Amino acid sequence: MTSASNKMKLIDALELLKHPISEGASPLKVYLDCGFTPLHLQTFLAAQLRVLCPHSLIDIKTGLYGDFVGNLQRVSPSDMDVMSLVIEWQDFDPRLGIRSLGGWHSSSLSDIVETAERRATQIGQTIIQLSYSIVICICLPTLPLPPLFVTRSHQGSSHELQLRDMVASLASSVCRAPGVRVISQQSLDELSPLGERFDMESEIMTGFPYTLPHASIVAELLAALVQNPTPKKGLITDLDDTLWAGILGEVGVDGVSWSLEQNAHLHGLYQQMLASLASAGILIGVASKNDPALVEKAFARGDLILRRESVFPFDVHWGRKSESVHRILKTWNIGPESVIFIDDSPMEIAEVAAAFPELECLLFPKNDYPLVWKALKRLRDFFGKGVVSQEDSFRLQSIRDATALREFSKTDNGSLDNFLRDADAKILFTLGKNPGDARALELINKTNQFNLNGRRLKESDWLSYLKEPTTFLLTAIYQDKFGPLGKIAVLLGRQEHRRLFIDTWVMSCRAFSRHIEHQFLKYLFEKYDADEIIVDFEETSRNGPLQEFLKPWLEGLPSQRQTISKDSFFEKAPHLYHRVEEDVYDHIA
Repeated sequence: MTSASNKMKLIDALELLKHPISEGASPLKVYLDCGFTPLHLQTFLAAQLRVLCPHSLIDIKTGLYGDFVGNLQRVSPSDMDVMSLVIEWQDFDPRLGIRSLGGWHSSSLSDIVETAERRATQIGQTIIQLSYSIVICICLPTLPLPPLFVTRSHQGSSHELQLRDMVASLASSVCRAPGVRVISQQSLDELSPLGERFDMESEIMTGFPYTLPHASIVAELLAALVQNPTPKKGLITDLDDTLWAGILGEVGVDGVSWSLEQNAHLHGLYQQMLASLASAGILIGVASKNDPALVEKAFARGDLILRRESVFPFDVHWGRKSESVHRILKTWNIGPESVIFIDDSPMEIAEVAAAFPELECLLFPKNDYPLVWKALKRLRDFFGKGVVSQEDSFRLQSIRDATALREFSKTDNGSLDNFLRDADAKILFTLGKNPGDARALELINKTNQFNLNGRRLKESDWLSYLKEPTTFLLTAIYQDKFGPLGKIAVLLGRQEHRRLFIDTWVMSCRAFSRHIEHQFLKYLFEKYDADEIIVDFEETSRNGPLQEFLKPWLEGLPSQRQTISKDSFFEKAPHLYHRVEEDVYDHIA
């Protein structure tokens, strides 16, 4: 994200758009709906999308001037990948703009509010209806209200406050719909000061109300919503002078601090942030050059904000930090590109960065209050997600259980079979099309090892796939006597008579070694009375577990569009001990 002092200039946007696109670039079709003339906003949006999506051919369509609601109702979602809606006050009532004359009478204020509220309800209902078919990115009013109220400008009037409350209610209602993303008002205020947004001359003469810097920022924020990168999964932190102030081996367990009274409040805020991330399912690990016994005692302190149960694993020793990072990544079973490493030592940062170039390494800015504030905001951006799912709440415990199971499985295959037999495992299969299943789409876009072909889905692709009449979505929720894992697997497929085609299939690494993947195929063969299942396989550098799973049913190494016959599957499948339940529905919810 650029800062307010480094906005993209119009000449830079125009030059950027002149650069050729690589052959074979996939189109990104964007519908920009705004009630004013799109003019420079369209140019900035195209340029910002070129920066964030360099391998896409950006194609932006716009609606008719002055007809925001009509444009919204006429758009065909099937023709677009994403919609960007920029709503200003005059879209709720023309009298809230300056190009419509004759409506600023004190007796009209109540009617303006009522009209705006009706229009907001209409807009909200249309957005929610469209959200089941297309991704929608929204910018709510950014410009100042015109001076039509009876109070002085420094005093809020009841009508003004009603209008602002109306916008807040609209944002709150639509942001819960699938695929809807709303620009943060706080981010907009930080990047584009309110007094520097409105260009009255441009609005009157051309119908474009924004200053160029403001148009640049609005486009930047919209583009960021469109791109919507996958959140990071884990954070590895140092301890001394990072999680707390002081060197544990020098000042002792009672000497390290993180409180305001001890002038170490910045470390307390950092702990509070990590505790918040852990509560949202982010993995927190420790890599520290320290005495393990002292670290255990420090984490036993009752006033520690980041509790011991929120951290796993602890890799504490006197060796290199890169060795710790390697072991933690292996324990979590995730790649370095999904993890943040934080340390107060530039030397340690450099050593880890050299060993893991894909890892984002951040220097903890101790004693620098403005930089700590910025660091906390960066962590929100690295790990931010639309919703916290049920699976997020017990991710850490499931990784602990998976670690123990992997260790157990190394001993004896027969014992593993006994272990699974006694695990009291239950799988709930859900067969149906729910475009609002954010957890399913999240799994598809972040899972690497048990991944049929490594392909990611944009929300528009996801929505389009589910609209096809022959397709189906199958998800699985798992639990056993050791605890729940939540929704851990997703399969997208198509039925053609007694043949099933699997286009996408992913399973969380937390669910490995439980034969859940075998139960998936067994369920599909029996549910659809299928003779064959054809998998759209593609080898990637990281889907070795999926390749190993397929080998018993294939001749040699797997290749694209492999066929698994019903007889072959049941002949070679292991004994399955799960109790299977199902929840089936046919419609798109």
